Amino acid sequence: MDDRRPTANNHDSAKLLKLATYASVTTAAVLIVVKLAAYITTNSVSVLASLIDSLLDAGASVINLFAVRYALAPPDSEHRFGHGKAESIAGLAQAMFIAGSGVFLIIESIERWVQPRPINELGVGLAVMVFAIVATLILLVIQAYVIRRTNSVAIKADSLHYKTDLLTNAAIIVALLLSQQGWYAMDPLFAFGVAIYILYSAGQVAKEAFNDLLDRELPDDQRDDILRIATDHPQVLGAHDLRTRVSGRTVYIQLHLELDDDMHLSESHKIADNREAALRQAIPGADIVIHQDPASIVERRIDDVIGTGENGPS
Repeated sequence: MDDRRPTANNHDSAKLLKLATYASVTTAAVLIVVKLAAYITTNSVSVLASLIDSLLDAGASVINLFAVRYALAPPDSEHRFGHGKAESIAGLAQAMFIAGSGVFLIIESIERWVQPRPINELGVGLAVMVFAIVATLILLVIQAYVIRRTNSVAIKADSLHYKTDLLTNAAIIVALLLSQQGWYAMDPLFAFGVAIYILYSAGQVAKEAFNDLLDRELPDDQRDDILRIATDHPQVLGAHDLRTRVSGRTVYIQLHLELDDDMHLSESHKIADNREAALRQAIPGADIVIHQDPASIVERRIDDVIGTGENGPS
């Protein structure tokens, strides 16, 4: 399963996220210029598809830039849990951008299928697509490193549609070569295929953004790890009521520890602090709330549930 936990501290994360957003905006701007020149020269609908995708990439990257800056702002009196969900909102906005480009390309490719046109200056188109592939690969390497360190939803979304760009550019090279051999229908056909893949990618981005906005629990294997760490103490008798969620780069954890009934409050507090420190070491930057319960209360709850059953008290 995908590990949603960030590994960098807050200061390093801020620097990495800013690096990724600036690199994304710069790459998109450069690609827009070269692809616009290539489309004017070649009149290829596949190149137009790539140009439109880069325009939307630029818009999405600008949204990312502002969203990440906002998400990095510390908690305040009106946002006590911070501003991390701005990243998920940005991811959702990017999904709409990506879906819009997919719909436009479907319409444009159908029109060009009905009225095929020859492609001019094949060499220019191929050179631009190769340049776009190299620039995109460099950006993806930067984004992959940032994602590993921060687990940013916004950068994940940005990286996903740049990966689609990589496939788009490779497909366009094939389409240009086939069209030059007289297979003009290949140009709109490849554009249509790219459009379908773009729509699929939009769905994936939207799904992850929705999950974070709706406070979906961490994957089961990560929850199991949290419970294992929480109970890895000789005086901890168990744990229950674990609740988790992710907001931006912060993982939120709430759980109840089961301790001996006769334990002093100061001792139970010390144990809870110990388990919190262990969890924070495993999940840097996590926001953790641990409640201490006497074990007998937990046992009585279980007995009440068993005694009540589905049909009421026995």
